[in-house]
Amino acid sequence: MMSQPRLICLDEPSLGLAPLLVQEIFRTIKAINAAGTSVLLVEQNARYALETASRGYVLQTGAIIASGPCAALRQDERVREAYLGRAAETAL
Repeated sequence: MMSQPRLICLDEPSLGLAPLLVQEIFRTIKAINAAGTSVLLVEQNARYALETASRGYVLQTGAIIASGPCAALRQDERVREAYLGRAAETAL
């Protein structure tokens, strides 16, 4: 961050981390973005990714099956069933 990049690319930043560290990682990603740096995030944890990003692309077997604002993706039935689970109906 010392070189003040315009874009930072992150691939699975939460992989293998304890839940408390995952929360901290995503807080940090939000802070980096809020400070003006664009973030390209590739993440399997759909819940955190959709809460963090402003726009998302959902891939399934290498093809984009849904894309758009994350608020809309959180309401997409395909995304809810496949990646967020039925409990997401009350949590989101």
